[in-house]
Amino acid sequence: MKVLFLILLFLVLCPAFYFYCIMPRFTRKEQTKRFAHQLFAHRGLFNPKLGIPENSMPAFSRAIEKGYGIELDVQVTKDNRIVVFHDYSLGRMCGIDIPLETKTYAELQELCLQNTRETIPLLSDVLKLVNGQVPLLVEIKLHSFHTYPCALVDQLLQEYHGSYCIESFNSLALLWYRRHRPEVVRGQLSSNLTNPVAEGGFLLSFLVKHLLINCIGRPDFIAYSYKDYKNLSFTLNKCLYKTPVFAWTLRSPETFEASKKRFDSFIFDSFIPKNE
Repeated sequence: MKVLFLILLFLVLCPAFYFYCIMPRFTRKEQTKRFAHQLFAHRGLFNPKLGIPENSMPAFSRAIEKGYGIELDVQVTKDNRIVVFHDYSLGRMCGIDIPLETKTYAELQELCLQNTRETIPLLSDVLKLVNGQVPLLVEIKLHSFHTYPCALVDQLLQEYHGSYCIESFNSLALLWYRRHRPEVVRGQLSSNLTNPVAEGGFLLSFLVKHLLINCIGRPDFIAYSYKDYKNLSFTLNKCLYKTPVFAWTLRSPETFEASKKRFDSFIFDSFIPKNE
């Protein structure tokens, strides 16, 4: 009887613990609605064929002109400046295969983005350019388990008067905001990760994939790969907890149309959707 009792207890507690782990935050529903039904230009409205690289000032200017929200990536340089850049390595965009974090901002200014005259911008300069004209979706890149870049990012965003929210694959960034800036809307980035996209390797990627680490960051929204909408934890967040869900990254009108009924907001590139 004791063994049976323990088995039954286990069967009851495990699902309860799972639902607790994937649970979002509920107290910022109204604030999160400001970012629902938005179209976010992925890394700005870039177009290499027009000489407009991703995460560049012209890409952000173009998104503003079209009235799209802007999704952008931020990370820290060797001298603790916050720049807007996606990859950890400079190889793909600048032709030098070394980590961005090993360079100072001044050194980065000697490099060009995709053979153009554009350079890696500071977040502060992008904020001046946008100036509240469109909403911002700021993805925080953490190079390690150290969260000090969050404080540097927040210092800049506190002086910004436009609408913004933050997101990250790394739930430690969300935890920092939960502790220090709970009023800021925050989102958990995820997908059915086959590679350790989330900082921290395969273990953290597994936890992020199944949203089991929501108990740390308690996100207000989930930004999930549009291809992986059948993930159980994603579905429970959307249908049971009524968590707002953002789709990334849509790259054709067909995927956009197919995702309209599955997601609340959309991150796109490589085509121009109708801004309804």
